[in-house]
Amino acid sequence: MTGQQSMDATIDRILGETTTIAVVGLSTHPEKAAHSVPAAMQAAGFTVIPVHPTADRILGQVAYRSLGDIPAAVDLVDVFRPADEAPDIARQAVRIGARALWLQLGLRSDEARRIATEAGLDYVEDRCLAVEHGLRGGGGPAR
Repeated sequence: MTGQQSMDATIDRILGETTTIAVVGLSTHPEKAAHSVPAAMQAAGFTVIPVHPTADRILGQVAYRSLGDIPAAVDLVDVFRPADEAPDIARQAVRIGARALWLQLGLRSDEARRIATEAGLDYVEDRCLAVEHGLRGGGGPAR
């Protein structure tokens, strides 16, 4: 299997197994990708949980200060924060028992990849979740 085929299989697995997405850095500004991408995933039927340091609600959902504050199970942690924050976010994702870590378009982190994969999480970086979801038919989560 080529690297691209392996990544496609990982993305297919993540999208096929995910119902709940915690979005670290979900923006309160609708014009930003960090708002529109999670909004698109929510519109597709995924449960989106905002993680934001100061907002109380985003996309009609309660916002949490950190991944550890979320009282529900999280399948996927989607990251819209600078790459230098990704390793700590990866550690938090491991601690909460997430199954996958996704760094949005433009974000890469060798350390976050190592932390996530050593803990058994699926890992994607430098890809847009909404674009990849759309390329695969854009259906809702498997429930």
